[in-house]
Amino acid sequence: MMLTKSYLLAAATAASTLAAVLQPVPRASSFVTVSGTQFNIDGKVGYFAGTNCYWCSFLTNPADVDSTLSHIASSGLKVLRVWGFNDVNQQPSPGNIWFQKLSASGSTINTGTDGLQTLDYVVKSAEQHGIKLIIPFVNNWNDYGGINAYVNAFGGNATTWFTNSAAQTQYRKYIQAVVSRYSNSTAIFAWELANEPRCNQCDTGVIVQWATSVSQYVKSLDSNHLVTLGDEGLGLSTGDGSYPYTYGEGTDFAKNVAIKSLDFGTFHLYPDSWGTNYPWGTTWVQTHAAACLAANKPCVFEEYGAQNNPCTNEAPWQSTSLALAARGMGGDMFWQWGDTLSYGQSNSDPYTVWYNSSNWQCLVQNHVAAINGGTTPPPPSSTTTTKSATTTSTKTTSTASQPTGNCSPLYGQCGGLSWTGAKCCSQGTCRYSNDWYSQCVPS
Repeated sequence: MMLTKSYLLAAATAASTLAAVLQPVPRASSFVTVSGTQFNIDGKVGYFAGTNCYWCSFLTNPADVDSTLSHIASSGLKVLRVWGFNDVNQQPSPGNIWFQKLSASGSTINTGTDGLQTLDYVVKSAEQHGIKLIIPFVNNWNDYGGINAYVNAFGGNATTWFTNSAAQTQYRKYIQAVVSRYSNSTAIFAWELANEPRCNQCDTGVIVQWATSVSQYVKSLDSNHLVTLGDEGLGLSTGDGSYPYTYGEGTDFAKNVAIKSLDFGTFHLYPDSWGTNYPWGTTWVQTHAAACLAANKPCVFEEYGAQNNPCTNEAPWQSTSLALAARGMGGDMFWQWGDTLSYGQSNSDPYTVWYNSSNWQCLVQNHVAAINGGTTPPPPSSTTTTKSATTTSTKTTSTASQPTGNCSPLYGQCGGLSWTGAKCCSQGTCRYSNDWYSQCVPS
């Protein structure tokens, strides 16, 4: 997602206070694998839901990491995408997190407490909470450095970056540094070459060649984990010819997903930015699922967001994606998770879905229940944590709203095999999605 994101400047906590404050669930036990057009996560083959939390990688208080991942896990979400990059060209002042300083005269990878050790803790917490992480290596956009930081150091521009030997050499050094830290961790879902790579007005072969070479390199370093590109799904001949289906950004989704050393495809959706209407998104999901099915690989609907009426506009995209489970779709991940941390609210944008909000009820709880065949995860808790050098206190209160009446709420489940709940809707009409799931949608 292209957004302006400021560095989190939360004060570092003394070493004696870095213990987790929440009891973790049993840790994940196996590496993720692909099974046809679905994923096998810890022995379960199926369709999985997740979210994005770019800011999780830059938290300096482990208690904030643990509380956030605890909320995500208790909500029934299994996959989490976090930034694996934070590139700078100048040494930041103390208290700022940075992962890599890029310079033509000599680059530095920061493995200290204000560097990759913050990502270390996210991986550790994910292991404890049974969450799988997707970690990209670089940003197409300028947030947290991105390709522009490489350009500042090694010259060229955003389009020549893909073939700039000096930039690519350092990029691979950074990949090696990150992958080597977590190659044996079962918390890693996949490595991602970039967040939303584009090569404006380039021949699509530029990104195909780059992605093929880099993904093979990652595989040579780590045979345990999946690898994906991280593109938005732009460029596809089976659509309506509108901007997202064109090839002007240098990407060809069908060619990219067919790369043998990439294990699955990704695509994003932001109608507000792309100049399309919200219902258009259901076709966007369908066309990409078909391309993934043709490649015999799963697709992940990796980022999606609606600034207006998120529940009304995003829930149909989720339902469409879920209905295509095993027919190209392996999971979906909304942008982005919002939570309350020790110093206040987390970083946010117009697409944020806040934990325990009405949109969370609709887009997380109801969606997870649909994936689970009507079984809703246990009611989650809202946790507020305060810490000092010697004491830790945790206050837990349940604030999740529950459906009322004898019929399901709007976007709730209203039918399906083995469904024993309400088969009527308090609002809207019960619409069949597949044999296992029918949903209350606006009439």
